[in-house]
Amino acid sequence: MSIWRDLRYAARSLRRAPGFTVVTIVVLALGIGANSAMFALMDATLLRPLPLPDPDRLVVVWDRTDTSRRELVSAARDSGIAFLDHADVYGSSLHGCERRFAEAMRLTPADRSEVIIQTKAGIVPSGPYFDFSYEHLVESVEASLLALKTDYIDIVLLHRPDALVEPEEVARAFDELEAAGKVRAFGVSNQTPGQIELLRRYVEQPLVANQLQLSITHASLVAQGVASNMADLDQSISRDNGIVDYCRLHDITIQAWSPFQAGFFTGVFLDNPQYAELNAVIDRLAAQYDVPPIAIATAWITRHPAQMQVVLGTTSPDRVRGAAQGSDIPLSRAEWYELFRAAGHAVP
Repeated sequence: MSIWRDLRYAARSLRRAPGFTVVTIVVLALGIGANSAMFALMDATLLRPLPLPDPDRLVVVWDRTDTSRRELVSAARDSGIAFLDHADVYGSSLHGCERRFAEAMRLTPADRSEVIIQTKAGIVPSGPYFDFSYEHLVESVEASLLALKTDYIDIVLLHRPDALVEPEEVARAFDELEAAGKVRAFGVSNQTPGQIELLRRYVEQPLVANQLQLSITHASLVAQGVASNMADLDQSISRDNGIVDYCRLHDITIQAWSPFQAGFFTGVFLDNPQYAELNAVIDRLAAQYDVPPIAIATAWITRHPAQMQVVLGTTSPDRVRGAAQGSDIPLSRAEWYELFRAAGHAVP
């Protein structure tokens, strides 16, 4: 069994232990073109307890000063963050966020050994379009290594699906990068069970993560199964092909991005008058558990037995700390479903 599989087994065991928490923190990166706005995230991950870092993330607004970037990263590390998740397209230029991160943090070899660095490849922002060819993936990872000033990347994800994917090309790239010691593990983002199965037929390495959009209000991944076999409910329509169950069956960690977005970058639901009923429940539970509301929104995701990791969107150290508290909150089933109903989902 590979070292990565050993770590994943140990992490799963820890997750069952009292006091284990997992949260991800993400911040929007500014200074990008309109066509690439949706890709302007540079993330990092939080896992507690250490020293088994697993993908939770933190992201910094890279138009800030180096000092403010380091303060935000420091707040995240104080909360247990050990996992940094980047992408080649994040920032105002290709590999921009990766480069600014390396310049701001100046990780020593000792610092580097204490964190997990994840990045993504496969998007060509000038289109935009997707390119999972051998040449593009290897070239992108090589450039990420230079930008991040590191000898290796812990995890590389395929960034969204490529309709023209040739899985043999992906497998060739993964094999070469792993054999050279440049990448230690691989995963995907926003992919369906069928797309992952196609890759798994050719790729030798386990796919360890799938980044998917998920929040209380944007929860079709979870809500469809609750309404299964209810023909009169739109909620019963399968839009995700059972991806949550699939990932659980294959030990693929779901990394939930945009956990406070009402929809696809349509604005947050927290303190949003359009979601008055939901916020009333969140506020009541926040008072009950003595945490900020953002912690309850986080807790709704971390309560799921799929052991998901949460990508938070904030540039505030205080919100980083508040959100991190959510992974320690053991919502009851009644509380979890009350939030689910208040967000507008049906419980038949």
